[in-house]
Amino acid sequence: MTQNLFEQRKKELVKYYRQFHHLPSYDELAELYGVGSKGSLYKYVEKFIEEGLVAKSEGGRLIPTTKLYGLRVLGTVQAGFPTAAEEELTDTLSLDQFLIKNPEASYMLTVSGDSMIDAGIMPGDMVIVERGRQPKIGEIVVAEVDHDWTMKYYLKRGDEIILRPANKKYPDIRPRQELNVAGVVTSVIRKYK
Repeated sequence: MTQNLFEQRKKELVKYYRQFHHLPSYDELAELYGVGSKGSLYKYVEKFIEEGLVAKSEGGRLIPTTKLYGLRVLGTVQAGFPTAAEEELTDTLSLDQFLIKNPEASYMLTVSGDSMIDAGIMPGDMVIVERGRQPKIGEIVVAEVDHDWTMKYYLKRGDEIILRPANKKYPDIRPRQELNVAGVVTSVIRKYK
């Protein structure tokens, strides 16, 4: 197997994963590479494992690693005055790894309304929420207040809990009967196009 052929096979594997969001089975991989037997795939699979693109589960199935689906981190960019920069591959990072510390307890919601715009949370943004965590003062929470759902800053005055919007057009919310905090907002995702 030449290096060029291996690089081509690697690109085909990455393309397949990005298109279908799962790794091909051995049969699909054999078809993708145009080889007659699964045994012919052995060298490719071993090289993919060696490079850290995939791993094998206990059952022998191929599983993706962040090197396969992560984005390349090429360095930093100055947000103030322009400076000279060089592209330098520093790491590969999965956005899930970066944004979600506790995947089992996390979920996403789409934001509607403008009550949190001064916190940088706009309508149409996605927020990642972690459930089962006691909110700290000043954190943004998703909560059920008197049978209505909202996302606001979590504040306390003495024993009173206050939910404060990040838009002066809206008043603070003081629960009258019940407050159930469903989770703490840990990340905001905005897609520009």
